[in-house]
Amino acid sequence: MFYLTLAIICSASIALIFKYTEGTNANRYVITNANYFIAFAISLFLIFSKGLLFGITRESSFATEFSLLSSNNDYILSPYSSIIWGLIIGGIFGSFFFLSFVYYQKSIKENGVGISGTIAKLGILIPMIFSIVIWKEFPSTIQWIGIILSLVSILIVNLSQKSLEKFDVKPTIIFLFIFGGMAEFSSKFYQKYALNDYKDVFLFALFFVAFLISIFYTFRKKGEIMKKDILIGFAVGIPNLFSSYFLILALATLKTSVVFPIYSAGSIVLINIGGFLLFKEKITRKNQVAIILTIIALILINR
Repeated sequence: MFYLTLAIICSASIALIFKYTEGTNANRYVITNANYFIAFAISLFLIFSKGLLFGITRESSFATEFSLLSSNNDYILSPYSSIIWGLIIGGIFGSFFFLSFVYYQKSIKENGVGISGTIAKLGILIPMIFSIVIWKEFPSTIQWIGIILSLVSILIVNLSQKSLEKFDVKPTIIFLFIFGGMAEFSSKFYQKYALNDYKDVFLFALFFVAFLISIFYTFRKKGEIMKKDILIGFAVGIPNLFSSYFLILALATLKTSVVFPIYSAGSIVLINIGGFLLFKEKITRKNQVAIILTIIALILINR
């Protein structure tokens, strides 16, 4: 439970740090850039400190093992191929990770920290859909109820009398949901076939590619690069990396059916409590209902 508590604190602190930057005229691209730099730097340090790249024997080619994945969904790649797989998947999904972070910041500014954290957590619906289509992992009846409640909560957040009249659905929320979901799917996609011992390699590739893309956008926007923005980015990058790190440790000691509902619901509750206590952020009645439905949905989905 200790590791799970740390994972929840790290996850919630990301949104709360972003909330803090609202009134500081911060350059969110610089923050994102610094965030990914510190995250991939720590990942690289963990790789070498654990000696993950040393003593690896190549039992067979990656292409040979990769061909087995299509015929056997339960096949797990060797250490050598797990490293290659981590670099490939991390490289591909690094762009989604970057976009999810950018829209997370935009959504917090437009919609508030509480509802943004809630919608970001709802991104788990996307890997669930892919799991059904690709791996035939059909949800139980209770999980289907959770999925429906999740969709209802998204409608409650996005639709109002004004939006229904003008069809004014907030794009930021939708993009956050899609990009965040794809970023979540990357971890699922990696872990489905590779050894978890080499996840640091996957995380390094993920954050490094996101860092390269972030550099491009930072200089393209030509905004002022401030020391405080870099420091804020470092402050975000540490919990961003270690939320996944502590979650893995929690999964090693607790049942999955216990970890994910508590992690998802606990993060949402902590984000809202922090937003209310630290920033005096009011939660509208409509969003209160949406958050409650989301917490119920996340618990049901992860059962």
